[in-house]
Amino acid sequence: AGGGSLVVAHRESSVPFSYLNAEKKPIGYAVDLCLKIAEAVRKKTGMKNMAVEFVQVTPANRIGMIEEGKADMECGSTTNNAERRQKVAFTIPHYITGARLMVRADSKVDRLEDLDGKKLVSTKGTTPLKAAEQANRERLLRITIVEAPDHARAVEMVEKGEADAFVMDDVLLFGLAANRPNPAGLKVVGKFLTTEPLAIMLPKNDVEFKKVVDDEMRRLI
Repeated sequence: AGGGSLVVAHRESSVPFSYLNAEKKPIGYAVDLCLKIAEAVRKKTGMKNMAVEFVQVTPANRIGMIEEGKADMECGSTTNNAERRQKVAFTIPHYITGARLMVRADSKVDRLEDLDGKKLVSTKGTTPLKAAEQANRERLLRITIVEAPDHARAVEMVEKGEADAFVMDDVLLFGLAANRPNPAGLKVVGKFLTTEPLAIMLPKNDVEFKKVVDDEMRRLI
């Protein structure tokens, strides 16, 4: 932790886990967990006044921020998988979800196969994007896959007809839709494309820090 504070990475629009409220303050389920963990770190280190500093990350830069030591924990909606574990560590998953499709309410699309010759959006640097690209290649589906910089922009693309569907963790899709001006204009469809165990991301080789985090997560569970 830089300068005696604990640096917590958060997201902008990963509702309900990690997002900004109207006052632009980071809130959400993962953020709450991280604040509990910060309290445990204060107790363990005896640094009662250790401040929590927030830094906003995107799906594209979140892993690098932890890997390079610019943040101590990433409290977002990040999937723990083998590829990522080569660079970072994870604590116990706080939520298990899976990727499904968000489409407009009047859409006939119900599964990935229905997007043959159509446009699918996902967010840059995410596991559902990778899964969609792989399925597209392997099943020769002829889907045009486009990358959005963040979840909010991807939803907007579906609303405006710039994309036919948005593939993302379904819990995020429901949260995002609920916050739109017209939630009824969108629906979440299809079977799970993936399984996503969401977890708090930690630096790779800090064994002591990881133990404090894991112990507190077990206690909270």
